[in-house]
Order: sequence, then structure tokens, then C-alpha cells
Amino acid sequence: MPRGPAKGGQVQVIDLPEAFVRTTVEREGESGAAWLAELPGIVGELPTRWGCVPDGAVLHGGVGVVVPVRRAADGDTAVLKVSFPHPGNVHEPDAFAVWGGRGAVLLRERDDDRFAMLLERAGTSTLAELADGDELVAVAGWINRRLAVPAPPGLPRLREQADAWEEQLRKDAAGLSHRLPPYVVDEALATVRELARAQPDILVHGDLHARNILRARRESWLAVDPKGYAGDPAYDGGTLLKAYAVSLRAADDLPKAVDQALDVFAESAELDRERVRRWAQLHLVQAAFWGRRHGFRRARRGPQLDRILQCADFLAELLTEPHPS
Repeated sequence: MPRGPAKGGQVQVIDLPEAFVRTTVEREGESGAAWLAELPGIVGELPTRWGCVPDGAVLHGGVGVVVPVRRAADGDTAVLKVSFPHPGNVHEPDAFAVWGGRGAVLLRERDDDRFAMLLERAGTSTLAELADGDELVAVAGWINRRLAVPAPPGLPRLREQADAWEEQLRKDAAGLSHRLPPYVVDEALATVRELARAQPDILVHGDLHARNILRARRESWLAVDPKGYAGDPAYDGGTLLKAYAVSLRAADDLPKAVDQALDVFAESAELDRERVRRWAQLHLVQAAFWGRRHGFRRARRGPQLDRILQCADFLAELLTEPHPS
């Protein structure tokens, strides 16, 4: 494993998780390998600069590592997060700075050139692990409402992606082998035309789902891993329900379970239910096409991918209203 920099005559050994190394190289190629070669030095140097000492093993998510640390001055716990340099990770610290701990972990330090942050340490247990059903959806809606504050200038506006969304939807519908009825794709396109191009300047998480909400002490639950967009808070209702759809597959009455999830989220988030439904439908249509092009992190190919795509197709159709007779 790579080694970190020397301190006081000793060499700090940084063990990068093997699964993280493998998936980063598979996804990013040579640029990923080059970043991984630099990562031990970054992880070894930044805690010292920010007055911290390591306090646990290196953890990881999909695109970054997280190192538990303890601040030397007061013994307070924190985490060092270093992400792969990617446009999607640029505005994460900006979002944390605006929230100031409201519904999300506190930002204590940042190094934008290295895509690194020192963050408040929350628990390691996620909402996905500790809750299900109405409780999971209600907590996510409450977090959504906490995070919905005015967005500052400089953050990417979701409305700026509308043209690309429409172009990709039309291209996928025509070029991919799929089972989505035309009226389902038509509704997704209508949502882009009617909702996506005229969105408020509200700060939204951008990737809100139950694994990005952690049990915490300062507040019961805190969000992590935001994208930091400005747009419609109901957009995040769509991301939540898209991710939650896999859990809904086991419901005895799937249409009823979907309706209940929409009701609970919209009420908890204080959002218009119809807007949440329409964003969720768009997200699921996009996911159905994305999965056919790239697969998903949990399944790149094979029977499991087929099952997820079948579920996405069914839920996209179920969320389309009104159904043609």
C-alpha cells in the first residue's frame, strides 16, 4: 500500500481500501490511478495542517475517502474527506458553507484545489440502515425542508441542464432497446419543458437518498455528500424516491406503497405532491435509460441489472398520470 509523508522521523502508513482503489481505476482509468498515487500524501498532510490527528481507519464512498480525525486543540471529533477531482464535486463545500450546519454536517476547513474538507463527524449509521417505510421517507422529507434555503450566486442552476436532459431523453428513447411506452417518455419530456426550465433559486442537495443521511448527535439526522445545486426542492424528492424504489419492490401492494411514499414525503417536506411525483417520474425514466447505457453501481450487467431495470420501468409507468385508457 502507498505510504504517507514522514513526520518526526516516522513514516505514516496510509492504507487505501482495495475496493476503492479497484473501482476508481475501473471508472477513471489513468487519471484515477494518478490521483490514487497522490492521495496518501494528501491524507497524510492535511490533518497536520488543520491541527488534527487520525482517529480511525480510512473509510470510503463511491468517489472519495473519509478519515476519522480528532482535533488536537480541543479533542473534538471530525472527518477528513478527500474526493476525486470531478465537476460534480466542486460545489459540495459551498453547499455546506451556506447551510452552516442546518440539516447537514458542519464544514470546518476546506482545500478546494485538493477537493478536501474537514467536516463535523456524524455517526456511521445511515437512514437506510436504521429506518424504513414511512419513517425513512418522513425523515428524508424533513431533511429536504431543512436544506431548502436561498441559494447564493455561483452555484450551478438545475434549469441550465434542461436542454441536455431533453436531448438525452429523445436520443435514448429512439436509440435504446427498451419497454417504456411512448406516453411515459412523453410525460418525462413534459416535465423537462414545464418544470425543469423554470426553477426557483433554492439550494438543493442534488443527490438526496437514505444512504446520504446519517444518524448524528447535534441533530438527529444530518445530510452528507451534496452536489450543491440551485433549483426546485421537489427535485430532491425525485432522487429520494428513485433510490427508495428498490426497497418498494417487496411491497405487497406496490401502487399503494408508491402513493404512500409520495404522500409522506410531500407532507414532511411541505412540498406540492404533484411536483414531487413528476420529478420522481422523470428521475425513473432517466434511470431506466442510464441503466441500459451504463448499468448501475450495484449491478453492471446480468440478471440483477435486468431486475432493477424491470423495476424502474414499472415504477416509471406507475408514476405517469393520467394513464391512457
